Amino acid sequence: MNASLRGILAAGAAGALVLVSGGAADAAAYPKYKAPKTFGTTFQADPGHDFTKGIHSRHNGILRGRITHVRGGVAEYEPIKWKKGTHTEGLFVGPREGSVGAYASPIAKNVVFLSAYGCKSTMSDMTVSRKTGLGAKRCSRATLIKRHGARPHPALITVHKGHIVKVQEIYTP
Repeated sequence: MNASLRGILAAGAAGALVLVSGGAADAAAYPKYKAPKTFGTTFQADPGHDFTKGIHSRHNGILRGRITHVRGGVAEYEPIKWKKGTHTEGLFVGPREGSVGAYASPIAKNVVFLSAYGCKSTMSDMTVSRKTGLGAKRCSRATLIKRHGARPHPALITVHKGHIVKVQEIYTP
């Protein structure tokens, strides 16, 4: 192989590496947002969000919420709050029926999903941080879509530039 052909191939490979690694790095890089109280008793506001313009992405930040539906890689999600119980510790509740307050965002290809119940479909493993009560086991995007698309689970949902980039489950017994 002559020197000029090797140079062209090397430059092409280097360019491809930059494109691949740069795209993944850009998608994974986002600011550290302030997390809400895990068991907060009020719904989080999204100042400036216009719910009259149809369902669309929340502004950048972390929402205490639950994914209610997934279709074609786009998740619909809603805010939740902790409601103290009289006979139990309590439970997470969403907005009352008929209220407008849902969002929809694409799930990033390299989303970070931290499970509190393991990556298996049986959800029998405890993979929760005892310190925070939040999921600590990294699972695949497919597991996130399968689990949260079928049955809503409380989670801290991080949105950056209109995409869901992180979902960290909240452990509830």
